[in-house]
Amino acid sequence: MECAFVGAGAVAEKYAAGLADSSLELAAVCDLDRERAEALGADYGATAYEEVDSMLSAESAPLVVNLTSHTAHATVTDRCLAAGRHVWSEKPLALDVERAFDLVATAERRGLALGCAPINDRCDAQRHARWFLGDGRFGTVRLGYAHAHVGRVTDWHESPDSFLDVGPLYDGAVYPLTLLVSWFGPVRNVRNAAALDVWPDREDSAPTRPPHVEAMLEFETGPTVRLTTSFYVPHRAREFNSLELHGDDGSLYLADSGALAADRATVSVGGNGRPSVAAPHPAPRQERSYLDGPEQLAEAVEAGGSPTDSARRAAHVVGVCNAIEAAAAQGEDVEVRTIEFETGALQSPPVRPPADATEPMAAERAGSEQMHSKLERGRTAAVRLPPVGFGCSRYRDGEYVDRIGSIATALDTGYRLLDSAELYGNEFRIGDLLDSPGTPDREGLFLVGKVWNTNHEHVAEACRGSLAELGIDAFDSYLLHWPAAWAYQGPLSELASKPPAEQEALTFPTDDEGEPATVDVPLAATWRRMERLVDRGLTRTLGVCNVSLGQLETILDSARVPPAIVQVESHPYLPRTELVEMCHEHGIRVMAHSPLSAPGLLDEPVVAAIAEEHGVTPAAVAVAFHVDRGVVPIPASNDPDHVVDNLAAARLRLTDADRERLVTLADPEFER
Repeated sequence: MECAFVGAGAVAEKYAAGLADSSLELAAVCDLDRERAEALGADYGATAYEEVDSMLSAESAPLVVNLTSHTAHATVTDRCLAAGRHVWSEKPLALDVERAFDLVATAERRGLALGCAPINDRCDAQRHARWFLGDGRFGTVRLGYAHAHVGRVTDWHESPDSFLDVGPLYDGAVYPLTLLVSWFGPVRNVRNAAALDVWPDREDSAPTRPPHVEAMLEFETGPTVRLTTSFYVPHRAREFNSLELHGDDGSLYLADSGALAADRATVSVGGNGRPSVAAPHPAPRQERSYLDGPEQLAEAVEAGGSPTDSARRAAHVVGVCNAIEAAAAQGEDVEVRTIEFETGALQSPPVRPPADATEPMAAERAGSEQMHSKLERGRTAAVRLPPVGFGCSRYRDGEYVDRIGSIATALDTGYRLLDSAELYGNEFRIGDLLDSPGTPDREGLFLVGKVWNTNHEHVAEACRGSLAELGIDAFDSYLLHWPAAWAYQGPLSELASKPPAEQEALTFPTDDEGEPATVDVPLAATWRRMERLVDRGLTRTLGVCNVSLGQLETILDSARVPPAIVQVESHPYLPRTELVEMCHEHGIRVMAHSPLSAPGLLDEPVVAAIAEEHGVTPAAVAVAFHVDRGVVPIPASNDPDHVVDNLAAARLRLTDADRERLVTLADPEFER
């Protein structure tokens, strides 16, 4: 679609930077400074104009992108709507709420699309934060702090007058306000507002409106938020554009409410008295373009729509800013005039949010197209899993270790797949954690359990015991831990509370010669017992661990309920390529246990070289090796930094050259 820019200043250049990768074509540029319009237009083959009316008369571009100064937005938008053009406006939509409402009404009356920046509610970091807010782990969110420190515009902007004319509310505060109203709905009331006239005496230019404003905002559904916005506080202050929300059971911190991309620590989470940890978005970094807003508006128009949703929300934000000014001037509470607009429901889809509503899960991303086609041809519907899971095994370096603290950290960080097993002996402790405040809702978790070798003939007993300890009704997937069957030793309940020697005797029975006490239980017979768990509603899907190709084929040949998950040891030394390909052909998801544990892997020169080239750790490369090929690694760690790093590794995009080097590491000595 052809579009026209009105305004050719610094922000126009940011919008224009996205044209090369956009479906929009710039046909005209209008600016009161003709030379500036000509300079920008020349770069994109667009005609330059000085007058808006002249441009509207001469050009047929159906979309106008309004990038004028703050005070001119409403006037220019009104003229473009009157000329029958769809409009995307930079923020604010207007400076007066009545004028903003009139613009929305005009667009809707004429059947025109009207949109308004910012687009921060659509960006990855903010969507990731919303996902945390929606999964129940914070309880009721009651208080918040929002900062919008635009800073001394006279120091960093070449044309500060437009900013000084409107003040920090209409330029900076719109970022956290847009996000908050998209999450929690309209602001009902402004209370305790104050406007301070603080400005350096040495400055020749001063703001027309108060340069520092604070207010308490009461949302109809959600928290009371203290907003601080300032031209006086430097924009490089500790709190630049941050948002902090506190609930009954935890807290969320968004470092930049206007961020166009999610970096490793843009979102942080703290739960139930635990220290705050970074919560990296587990998908490759995807930076939004300024042009995304008008481009999506154009796509909606081409599809036959005329949306005004973002403009309606923007009009409410203008109303909030007006009410804050009035409350500060009058010294009393002011009710906010509002207009109906859509909000993003604070709900999280199970397991993990995609970066965009139409974007595939990170585990099924670029580089895995071949896997997708195989899954579509497969015998079973593949389960949706997060890109990385968290291993709950207590056994490490020959000793049992307590995993509960690290599991709690993993949940704060954003892991939503927990790999448990009755062998690990800590399911009752995990159950206590899942039942405690500050834990995500059950439907937001993917919980894996496993029946141990001694219970092949007591599968239902083992499954029910694990469910009782975890305090859940059903597993998302229940796996056969090993194909080999050993002698029954009774229920394996609360193993972690028993002395290590007793744990070993119960889980690793031996015969008179000290060998594993095996029993003759055919694998197919055990699988039939597993299938009955699905019939009884004790698990949604089934899986099997530590299988060979032949053993998996045995299960598939006779299975009424085929496995949805296969979990095996895998890493660059042991890629299990043939098994992985077979699973993908049958629609079976593969999980990789021990992805970092192979001796020498993290010191491997090839892995180290790839890590150095990407500026990450060797462990990150080892984790990304699996994510890249559609396999879900389940690393475990008691180090909080490593817990964060392992999830953040899902963001790493490997190159073709990286893959070629990693393939050379396959070592036959690791084959089982």
